[in-house]
Amino acid sequence: MSKLIVVSYDDEFKAEQVRLDFLKMQKSYLVELEDAVVAVKKKDGKVKLRQMNNLTAYGALGGGFWGLLIGAIFLNPLLGFAIGGAAGAVSGALSDIGIDDEFMKQLAEKFKPGTSALFVLLHSDLTDKALEELKGTGGTIIQTSLSSEDEEKLRKALSGVIDNK
Repeated sequence: MSKLIVVSYDDEFKAEQVRLDFLKMQKSYLVELEDAVVAVKKKDGKVKLRQMNNLTAYGALGGGFWGLLIGAIFLNPLLGFAIGGAAGAVSGALSDIGIDDEFMKQLAEKFKPGTSALFVLLHSDLTDKALEELKGTGGTIIQTSLSSEDEEKLRKALSGVIDNK
């Protein structure tokens, strides 16, 4: 079962740094990420979501490939590539995987301008090694689907205090 963690930070860049920490932990097999999105509330009050995966680009690439293949069959590969790429880009832009974008925007609207939040969706539990990697990164837990015990461990890790019990 996936676990959602939302942590807010007092500046626009800290959430991105912590997301990079999560990506490094994934490469080291300490966590299994499903999605990790940074929401930034700019000084002007606008909310920007920085997705982990650019679905528009993936859709355009996939659509371009299939359009090229079908276009080759009908003797016009360039037209097929263009139409397939455009259709794939539209499809990718309209699809959403992982954490719901509307939920993230609504939550980020409540933040002060000039702050950021990290939305992480995990397939795995936060191990002691993962908590050690997060030690002292700061932030305030806004929402989580972790158990009370695991949430308290995460809260202590973010503040720089880890009990190895």
